[in-house]
Amino acid sequence: MVMSLKANHLSRYKDIAALLIKHGRADALRDFDPENAARNDGTGIDDARKLVDGLESMGPTFIKLGQLLSTRADLLPPVYLDALSRLQDDVEPVPFAAIEQIITAEVGARIAKAFQSFDATPLASASLGQVHRAVLRDGRAVAVKVQRPGVRERVIEDMKVIEELAEFVDGHTKVGRSYGFGGMVEEFRRTIMAELDYQLEAANLRLLGSNLAGYDRIVVPQPVDDYTTSLVLTMDLVEGRSVGSLSPLARQDFDGCALAAQLFDAYLDQILVDGFLHADPHPGNVLLTSDGRLALIDLGMVARVTPEIQDALVRLLLALSEGNGRGVAAVMAGLGEKLGGWDPGRFEREIILLIQENQAVTVRQLEAGRVVGELARIAGECGLRPPAELTMLGKALLNLDQVANHLDPEFDPNAAIQEHVGGIMRRKMLRSASPANLLSAAMDAKEFTEKLPGRVNKVMDALAEGQMTLNIQGIDEKELMRGIQKLANRLTAGLVIAALIVGAAMLMQIDTRSKLFGYPSVAIVCFLAAALAGVWLVLNSVMHDLPQRRRRR
Repeated sequence: MVMSLKANHLSRYKDIAALLIKHGRADALRDFDPENAARNDGTGIDDARKLVDGLESMGPTFIKLGQLLSTRADLLPPVYLDALSRLQDDVEPVPFAAIEQIITAEVGARIAKAFQSFDATPLASASLGQVHRAVLRDGRAVAVKVQRPGVRERVIEDMKVIEELAEFVDGHTKVGRSYGFGGMVEEFRRTIMAELDYQLEAANLRLLGSNLAGYDRIVVPQPVDDYTTSLVLTMDLVEGRSVGSLSPLARQDFDGCALAAQLFDAYLDQILVDGFLHADPHPGNVLLTSDGRLALIDLGMVARVTPEIQDALVRLLLALSEGNGRGVAAVMAGLGEKLGGWDPGRFEREIILLIQENQAVTVRQLEAGRVVGELARIAGECGLRPPAELTMLGKALLNLDQVANHLDPEFDPNAAIQEHVGGIMRRKMLRSASPANLLSAAMDAKEFTEKLPGRVNKVMDALAEGQMTLNIQGIDEKELMRGIQKLANRLTAGLVIAALIVGAAMLMQIDTRSKLFGYPSVAIVCFLAAALAGVWLVLNSVMHDLPQRRRRR
């Protein structure tokens, strides 16, 4: 592969190289070994904190990149994951004159005309934008989120640098070829570009608010469409305190257990039912409102889960909450991508040991998110690349563990997961038995029934003319022929039974004096013969096939 680094990005390459050298990782791109790094014993805490400081100094793209890396337990040791998960996104606010200019250009009216009042001092200032309190002309209190000037252009340029480095690492290092950083960077690019479009965030607020409408203790601020563009987001103002700032004394003023339980249930529904979730529920993004509810804010970062992954995650969480290590390993093996060094025996042993260790801890010590993160780490060590949905689930649960600890230190997330996931499984089973699904199954059965005679005729003709060929290696021909003969005999018996049933149904229409059970006797005899033959066919299959299957095992 040709080296893809660009001369016009040398300055940014220098910044990244300086960051690696400063923290003792100058050889990271060439010799980095995630398996050894994951065994870090905690001695690198200071280095991890300095790395976080370095990422913060490099700007919004690298802050977001650090937050993404905090979910990759298969790539980084726990000490770095912990430090990156605490990346702060607080920066100096943009001067109000620049904010006023952006709002005027986007909304199409001066602030004095568009708003009854507008606070010049921001409520919060982050690397991508800042939030101001305002009141609309109709008296509605709102929060106005405004994107920082020039941040989009800077992110696009930084992403080019990161993509070039990922391509270089994938083409020139062993770890790059094994882990495929290019795919991770592409996913990161989609995430951060979506976060820069406030119209998408407004749509996320509407969708999440609709999905969680049934939760009376959860509130999602809704956008004001006429005052929202790609650079300005106006939404309901939620008055409240960050959950992370609550003191033990403040917990006496609300029902922390009920709030924590409903928050966990809401997030499990987002992941396992809706397939759409707020991907960054850290304590700063969850507010305790003045009326005792929890508000979810900052929906720039969301994630989506496919129905297939949802079903696998349901099985994983059930096995995890029940302490079934072998079941957890089986689900994980089916979810992940097997790499060259995949070691299933070691993987199962380490998963079982992890589950057993966590069964011994107290409820207060158990952290569901940490356990899921450990699962991802073990998978990476054993040559299994965990899916992005699993790392996302681990990050969400880890943040929820922290929120629940602030709300109620005695809350048991494991019991909440087991109880709610069981209910989700029951709802999925009921949904699969809905009239729409039954109709679909009936249509499939109709198509199968219509095509079966033609397919059977083709098989029988091929057998009779000696034109049926099988491409088989390493199989006993005699056993194969016995199997084919058994199949032909049962198929013939099935056709005879079907003919008896059809004939009996036609004879039912003939009026005759000979009656049996009030029906034409010949027809009843045909029905009985078909029933007996059917019972014999089923019993013969069970009695002969099951012992053979056990012997093969």
